[in-house]
Amino acid sequence: MASLARVIHDFQNGELSRDEFVAQLDSTLVTERLGPAQLLEMLGAAHRKAPLPEDLYIEVRRRIEQLRVSNVAAGGEETGIQTTVEFPSVVPGAKERAGAPASASSSSSIGAHDQIKGIGDTLNNRFVLEECLGVGGMGTVYKALDLRKLEASDRKPYLAIKVLNLQFRGNPNSLVALQREARKAQVLAHRNIITVYDFDRDGPIVYLTMEYLSGKPLSQLLRTPGYQGMPVRAALPIVRGMCSALAYAHERGFVHCDFKPANVFLTTNAEVKVIDFGIARVFQRPEEESDATVFDPGSLGALTPAYASPEMIEHREPDPRDDIYALGCITYELLTGHHPFDRLSATQARNADFKPQRPSSLNARQWRALRAALSFDRATRMPSVARFIAEFDNEARAEKSGTLAKAGLAGFAVICSAAVGVFAWRAAPGRHGEAQVAAGASQQRAGEVTASSSVQGSETVAALAGGSGNAASLSGAPTNARTASAAATSTTTATATTPSASPTTATTTSAPSSNSPVALAPPTPPATPKPALTLAAVTPTLAQVPCSALSAATQDHTLTVRGYVSQRYGVARLKDDLSALPGVDAVKLDVEPTADDKCATLKALAPYWVQNWQAGHVAGLQVRPPGGRLSEGDSLVVDVSTPGYDSYVNLDYYQLDGNVVHMVPSPRAKDNQAPPHYSATVGSAGDWVISKPFGSEMVVLLITPAPLFDKPRPEAEPRADYLRALDTRLTQITAKYGRERIVADFAPITTKPHAP
Repeated sequence: MASLARVIHDFQNGELSRDEFVAQLDSTLVTERLGPAQLLEMLGAAHRKAPLPEDLYIEVRRRIEQLRVSNVAAGGEETGIQTTVEFPSVVPGAKERAGAPASASSSSSIGAHDQIKGIGDTLNNRFVLEECLGVGGMGTVYKALDLRKLEASDRKPYLAIKVLNLQFRGNPNSLVALQREARKAQVLAHRNIITVYDFDRDGPIVYLTMEYLSGKPLSQLLRTPGYQGMPVRAALPIVRGMCSALAYAHERGFVHCDFKPANVFLTTNAEVKVIDFGIARVFQRPEEESDATVFDPGSLGALTPAYASPEMIEHREPDPRDDIYALGCITYELLTGHHPFDRLSATQARNADFKPQRPSSLNARQWRALRAALSFDRATRMPSVARFIAEFDNEARAEKSGTLAKAGLAGFAVICSAAVGVFAWRAAPGRHGEAQVAAGASQQRAGEVTASSSVQGSETVAALAGGSGNAASLSGAPTNARTASAAATSTTTATATTPSASPTTATTTSAPSSNSPVALAPPTPPATPKPALTLAAVTPTLAQVPCSALSAATQDHTLTVRGYVSQRYGVARLKDDLSALPGVDAVKLDVEPTADDKCATLKALAPYWVQNWQAGHVAGLQVRPPGGRLSEGDSLVVDVSTPGYDSYVNLDYYQLDGNVVHMVPSPRAKDNQAPPHYSATVGSAGDWVISKPFGSEMVVLLITPAPLFDKPRPEAEPRADYLRALDTRLTQITAKYGRERIVADFAPITTKPHAP
């Protein structure tokens, strides 16, 4: 997030409108992590250097002072003090000048412009906004003090308020959106779903009131440095809570449509709360069908590519199995510490034939359930949340089978002891005879029966013990169950052949004697190990491919490469070159050939595209319809997602005629600053329409940590001029912020004349 000084500078240079400046104040003041005194000093320095309008200067001061507001509560739980700041009065129309006394009472600070509410402000003379809890796609959430509850000595006078963002409030359906969300939440009254009270407005401000939760979102846990997953037993309560909430919603005909870690809240009371049903859509409630004619939540375009199912990305009708795909991704990440598809979107992972690795903590049944939830195809995906948790929750299954387990306890003990005997024999064959000595000749016959039955029961033992279904998993030995069976049979045969022999004789008969005619096979020389396949070995080869943008991933001895390569070089040649690398058994390519006129663009931006993919595709770009095939007269519409940090979005359309059209920022879309993990749709209002010349073109997303240019560029300009300016500016940003903060994504499109 930009500093206060930077936000003031951007406003003074005309890069931010007055409303945009005020809208950024609260989040900037919070993320500065400075005290009011330091912030006031920073404001004073900026104001002396280039004076702000007096009424705006007063508003900034007032909001800084309001940072001193602490939590006010009743009943002795918390105590706080509201600080009141007095300012001299302002003479309307007073001349703005440096060093002029602050004028205007706080009540009239920005007059007609006061359409943005922030920390310290009050909604409808009742709700005091005290703390910014987070910023989402639809609005900003604040912790608020309910003055009515405070007057009534309510011990819990706090609630959470979602105030619609400025951009979303511009949507004529904004009030309808909040009303629909409130109604959904009232229908979805469940202990694992946040309680929503009501929606209302204060002048142009539209807001939603809901219960205040103390804790942290699951996304914060997953982003903890060094987090590498948690044991299944520890993760199960969280998984159960998520499943309980989703199953309840699905039973009532709602699909969440944006289920992700940030929308799962872990309270300090160890409860799981699913939040933000803001774009939940009805899939089977006929009484709600009339809503679609007034407001379609899907038109918001808010989805998170790393957790959205392929069907959602392809804009198909919502289905409960869309939430199940997201549930599978979150569960996998909870257990392992990383996304099952390295944060690729579902369609990209599907095209790359990406197969997630089985977490070592899961048994066979749990892995089957999780793998089914992660299916790219609805038809083969886990059909319901209830089915998923029934298969995945081994503790619940153990509780249900408790009575049966007690009834068969004696038989189970025999099987367990037999299995342990087999595994001990496999782990230390030299001790087999010692075990027989200890057992004694009188128990030898029983030992034969136990040994022969243990193999049949070994798979059952492993399942009951929560293993993978393979008997060898209990002992940790590499030998599989079939080998154990053969070993047990061999032991039984040797003992049965000489029932009266001593234990020493049994041991002797189990090995060939010195007079045996059977010759021992010569020892097999160890195979030469295949060289490991690493990115370090692949990167130099990719770097030598001209006119390309290529990103690689390795899995065992399989090399997966995605990206773009010139038509002249060719995909077939690339595959041959990669197949010849040491350690490569198979090559999977998701590579698109591009025309030579794209070479300059690829050369300038390929490093940032590779950076994006190597970091897990932290920023995404998707053209509608999928595949990017557009005809004359079609609107160019793209979906954009941003990284997990505050950034600036730059969206450019590289035309076939050699020009670049700047879609964002542009005179039609000036504001391009985005909060973390932001999703948006650009062009849905028909701002850009396909026209000649037609052919192979490209849309480019470039994410930067600072504004790309100090001044607006023309809406369209020659590509060569723009790339030169871009190279200079990216070099400067890299030197200041680091190259890893700049990422890019490409979306090739094919345009053609309208069919007659």
